[in-house]
Amino acid sequence: MSAVADRRRVRVDLAGRGYDIVIGGGLLERAGEHVMPLLGKQRRLLVVTDETVARHQLPRLERGLAAADIASHVLTVPAGEASKSFAELERLLDRMLAFGLERGSLLLALGGGVVGDLAGFAAAIALRGIDYVQIPTTLLAQFDSSVGGKTAVNMPAGKNLVGAFHQPRLVLADIDTLASLPARERRSGYAEEAKHAAISDRDFFAWLERQGASVIAGDQAAQIAAVEHSCRTKARIVAADERESGVRALLNFGHTFGHALEAETGFSDALLHGEAVAIGMVLASDLSVRLGRCPAADRDRLVAHLAAVGLTTRLADIPGAPFDAERLIGHMAHDKKVRDGALTFILLDGLGAASVVQEVPIAAVRDVLRSAA
Repeated sequence: MSAVADRRRVRVDLAGRGYDIVIGGGLLERAGEHVMPLLGKQRRLLVVTDETVARHQLPRLERGLAAADIASHVLTVPAGEASKSFAELERLLDRMLAFGLERGSLLLALGGGVVGDLAGFAAAIALRGIDYVQIPTTLLAQFDSSVGGKTAVNMPAGKNLVGAFHQPRLVLADIDTLASLPARERRSGYAEEAKHAAISDRDFFAWLERQGASVIAGDQAAQIAAVEHSCRTKARIVAADERESGVRALLNFGHTFGHALEAETGFSDALLHGEAVAIGMVLASDLSVRLGRCPAADRDRLVAHLAAVGLTTRLADIPGAPFDAERLIGHMAHDKKVRDGALTFILLDGLGAASVVQEVPIAAVRDVLRSAA
């Protein structure tokens, strides 16, 4: 258990459906007391996790639930992005129904973004919707994907193309779970924190320039501060625009390019989501400069910071490079942010500010990709 006793709480303020994000160490061991108020008369619940997380974190969660006399039934899925598929979703739903699922049942999603997205989508559609709790175990999930209720599976045409908005009842971000992550996973997750600062908080970006390496290295005080900042940023944006009709789209900075690269690399471990987002931010900031929206110095500062913490910033460094610009643009045509057949990008107006820009000239996108290759 963590030696850091610090405990933070962030509220996602949605009318009638608000929930808390609890951040700190030792939360798995106390999970029972946190989820008890969400249970009905049946003191049992479902836990969905992946095979890797089950080895490292499930025993702690089970002890925490047992301490509150809560019975848990565990369903595991294969680790990796390939589990965000209709085939795995159907298999998961079959097992949930075999468990004796009821409208009042509670599901716990224990894992990273893949488990959170898959289990959250299953919760959204099983019996037309059951409650679930996010217990994110990666930096990426604690910084971003566990908050806000986006759930989805992938399609061959692109990432997260089928899903639902389904808010969790609670998020438990246990910093202790991060200790077991490989360094590459921590760097990948950190990209989402850099994204939040780049689009909304120039001062916090400066803090990351000083402390980002400590966050990735495992300094728990720095991790708690960073997770809290990201969660407050996202909670504020989600409360203002739950279903991404306006300001919430800013959270997709780097994702249009990034999702295209993930599709081109087959949603494989060749390119983790955060790695794709990091390169996507580099490309999007370059596009911002080319279109006269962002000072080149701010782009260079963002790129330098991503490189300084060990994230890939060049297309040429991705396995499978070089990539055909037209193929990548083809993937972007399937992106969820396409409007009336035109590409939409989140572009920097400078560090700490961003805008949703529609009808971006394809020629400019092509030039960015070809220059980066």
